[in-house]
Amino acid sequence: MLKRFTLKALVLLFISSFVFLNANDTIKIGAIVAATGPASFLGDPELKTLQHYVAKINKNGGVNGQMIELVHYDTGGSPKKAVTFVKRLINQDKVVAIIGPSTSGETMAIMKFVKKAKIPMISMAGAVAIINPVKKYVFKIVATDRMACQRIMQDLKKRNLTNLALISGSGGFGKSMRKQCKEVAPDYGIKIVADETYGKKDSDMTTQLLKIKNNKKVQVVLNPGFGQGPAIVTKNYAQLKIKHPFYQSHGVASKKFIEIAGHASEGVRLVAPPVVVADKLANSVANKKIALAYKNEYEKAFNSQVASFGGHAYDSLYIITEAIKRAGSTNPSKIRDEIEKTQGFEGVDGIVNLSATDHLGLNTKTGMVLLEIKNGDWTIVK
Repeated sequence: MLKRFTLKALVLLFISSFVFLNANDTIKIGAIVAATGPASFLGDPELKTLQHYVAKINKNGGVNGQMIELVHYDTGGSPKKAVTFVKRLINQDKVVAIIGPSTSGETMAIMKFVKKAKIPMISMAGAVAIINPVKKYVFKIVATDRMACQRIMQDLKKRNLTNLALISGSGGFGKSMRKQCKEVAPDYGIKIVADETYGKKDSDMTTQLLKIKNNKKVQVVLNPGFGQGPAIVTKNYAQLKIKHPFYQSHGVASKKFIEIAGHASEGVRLVAPPVVVADKLANSVANKKIALAYKNEYEKAFNSQVASFGGHAYDSLYIITEAIKRAGSTNPSKIRDEIEKTQGFEGVDGIVNLSATDHLGLNTKTGMVLLEIKNGDWTIVK
């Protein structure tokens, strides 16, 4: 009798212990970021943001009583490393959702793996091909390169600048935005009259820019790209004393670009998420409050000026954690379903409304602003 009671007690103790451990198990969310290397201006603020706000969520009780465990890997911007790390997150770390990668090339390289594993992923990259066509388990939180092209073309049309020269980076984002701009240009009565490119390792683009300078048809120049490339192009542009108006993409929406390009960046126009000018937004802008709160908290926490890229991480994290709350589950498929139902989410990047046919949920009105660099700072173009 004593032995049976003891055995029964041990079984009950084991069950109770298992339930207790399971209830207090962490929720593993994966992150793939380019925290070092040529794309570190993207990944560094993204990782800092994720670490800061995961700690804040946990301090406030976690999600449905469970703590968030951030499992992150630094790709250095390498698609090959991104593939290695997404496999590790899926097969070894057993994450329930993935944030990242930072770049379009990395994102395109790993999408098939999240599809096969049925793990929801929110990319922080710009290429429209990430979400068009819609992929069931892939979402994106950054205004697309196509949207950036459309916003820039609107401004060109307004300024009666119809003959456009492109000088594009050869990476995933540069290639994609170049393609999108060439597609949408005719919609605005704009002709591409010059089309130059440069490589990731190029340190001087004067040859390409001289061709543009000597082309008598050119009225305006646009540089799709990110990283140090656009800063080099901007410096070369000034050195050659090219007088045409000059535009950049949201791939340079960071004060780091102004620091690297220096005085050569003066007068450059670009599109950017609202957060970079949160304090200058009109009070009528729907997401001003959250964008300004994020900007102030980031700058206080890290003693550095906010970059738009950290905002992508903030929005991704909170869209996922809110989805987990609504699902009442850490099942990846259920989380995916709730992410897709996200409506009216007030994010740093804008108001997000996702659906089965839209895995971005942003538009040009709420997802980006047109800026011009004046006196080493951003100004909003009205």
